[in-house]
Amino acid sequence: MIKTEDAVRMAGRVLRRYGTRDPDRLAQEMGIIVMARPFVKQKGAYKVIERNRFIFIKEDLHPVMHDIVLLHEIGHDTLHRDEAVSTGGFQEFNIFDMGNRRMEYEANIFAAQISLPDDEILEYIYRGYDVGQIARAMDSDINLVALKVAELNRQGYSFREQDFRGDFLK
Repeated sequence: MIKTEDAVRMAGRVLRRYGTRDPDRLAQEMGIIVMARPFVKQKGAYKVIERNRFIFIKEDLHPVMHDIVLLHEIGHDTLHRDEAVSTGGFQEFNIFDMGNRRMEYEANIFAAQISLPDDEILEYIYRGYDVGQIARAMDSDINLVALKVAELNRQGYSFREQDFRGDFLK
């Protein structure tokens, strides 16, 4: 079972190994095939088919949402590949519906760690920005930023807790 700390550590390892935060480049360099699909409800899915790793992503996503969904799915590849193989892959309809779903939460933490560098988040916080302002400044989603702030608090910072919707990619 992966823990939150493991998701953070593994995101750091991916950043060091590939030297990029760009999700399309990461997927390519990691050997993951990304295919756009005309999904109606879901935004993305991760599957392993005959040892080939695939991410299927909704074709008409806003670029910011495309990047977040792609990083989330790369998180599943990095953190949960064995589970995906044993279950035939993950098909997600509410990608960020974290309810009591450990793997979704971990993939979200992974996406936040890759897309939102600690030093940039901390700089905005110390300049007095709230999560909405940080999300706009960093071209991200307010819920992903709130999740990142909660993770920073878990690591020892003591910022005001921010509410976030667990189903923000629904």
